[in-house]
Amino acid sequence: MPLKQSLMALAVAGVMALSAPTMVGCVSNTTSNSSTTDRSQLMLVSEQEVMTQSAQAYDEVIAQAKAQGVLNTNKALTARVQKIGDRLIAKAPTFRADCAQWDWEVNVITSQELNAWCMAGGKIAVYTALVEQLNLTDDELATVMGHEIAHALREHVREQMSTQTLKQGALGIASLFGVSNTTLNIANTLAEVGVSLPFSRSHETEADELGLELMYKAGYDPQKGIKIWEKMMAQGSSNSGLAALLSTHPADDERLANLTQLAAELKAGK
Repeated sequence: MPLKQSLMALAVAGVMALSAPTMVGCVSNTTSNSSTTDRSQLMLVSEQEVMTQSAQAYDEVIAQAKAQGVLNTNKALTARVQKIGDRLIAKAPTFRADCAQWDWEVNVITSQELNAWCMAGGKIAVYTALVEQLNLTDDELATVMGHEIAHALREHVREQMSTQTLKQGALGIASLFGVSNTTLNIANTLAEVGVSLPFSRSHETEADELGLELMYKAGYDPQKGIKIWEKMMAQGSSNSGLAALLSTHPADDERLANLTQLAAELKAGK
């Protein structure tokens, strides 16, 4: 590859990498009550747009689950998940006051997928396999639900959408100056490795930490709760070395060490 082309690709990727942390659309959305609020956030997409899209997507998921007869079919499990959800939701305004006005929902979907999520605006779904196959305790379930709620409190979806908007804008500007498609593809790859993927890993770490604080404030034991990640690792997850670099999640050993330290600090009142 010609040296000039390589340098151009690096320059385009560099502009995108340097622009992301400095072009800030709003300040942190969570309060100083959390240990994860020392990072400003890029917000180029409106909150209303993300809320609207999330509500539409959630309605579609729930409608499909109803049509398939897999929504809240296990009454005991549904009641258990909703009880834990209620306790977490009650404490969520501690970290973000305006979420008290969100139209929260908690539903359980019968599925073999080990999954749970919380969309923007507090739309929560827990899949039965996550609880049943991993035999989750209340502390463990509160940990994973707290993690997903933390993503919504920190508006990570909105932030990711904004980052993609910024990246596409930078590539568009580069193309106007006659940068070739080959160079743009190289720049895009560099941006993914240098900006987008690490950015996603920072989101996962924030959700881990804020979620653990949330479940602790809701009355659950963080030291018992983080066992959920060990159970998830036992399912075959292995993110280390190059795999961790190209993953949107922190390396497993790094994640557990961080959460173990935070759990101990929370219980010690630090």
